[in-house]
Amino acid sequence: MNLIRATVQNAAVGVAVADKPKNLKAFLRPGCAAAIWRRQLVQEFQSWVNALEPSCLPQGRVVVQPHKVHTVLASLCETSQTLPCPQRAQLIDDIADLADIFSDLMNAPYLRLRLQAVTSNACRKFHIDAVTARLVCTYRGTGTQYGVSPHGNEPARIFTVPTGAPILLRGTRWPEIPASGLLHRSPPIEGTGETRLVLVLDPVFDLEDAE
Repeated sequence: MNLIRATVQNAAVGVAVADKPKNLKAFLRPGCAAAIWRRQLVQEFQSWVNALEPSCLPQGRVVVQPHKVHTVLASLCETSQTLPCPQRAQLIDDIADLADIFSDLMNAPYLRLRLQAVTSNACRKFHIDAVTARLVCTYRGTGTQYGVSPHGNEPARIFTVPTGAPILLRGTRWPEIPASGLLHRSPPIEGTGETRLVLVLDPVFDLEDAE
């Protein structure tokens, strides 16, 4: 695990890079604004998800208990007519595993799950989400982009998370000081013909605040 710990003008900008999911706990350390699980999905899976018709990509939004994510994803795949195969099962298992890892790390009884096929410049401006924390994993297409900007301007240097690598990001509701100075955005792809498949997980601590 490689951990860069830093603050810039009272802003947390450290990024932890983990080779194993257990090392993502570095995300909780002071000064760490993000953590990336450095991994690459197997080629058979990547070829399958890249070749799917966009209309067959599973999509949905739901607030769910972590142990029910597997069942929810299976239902989303059926609704989207994502045909059963080993790679579909792998996608479901992987999202369920990420839900367990993230909910355990955040000690969250519920998660807000969004799985979305993206073809536009959604969230194209650099920003920090109005959440406690967020996990983003791009299964297809260009990954999330991020950079340091303690004053909220566009970062001078932009990094792109590899496809299939989950990134954990602190939001504006993170309870500790200093606040995050690491901004992110969806990569601008409108007009390129690219279709991304993006998973987003947010911790939910009280169902009254779920929506």
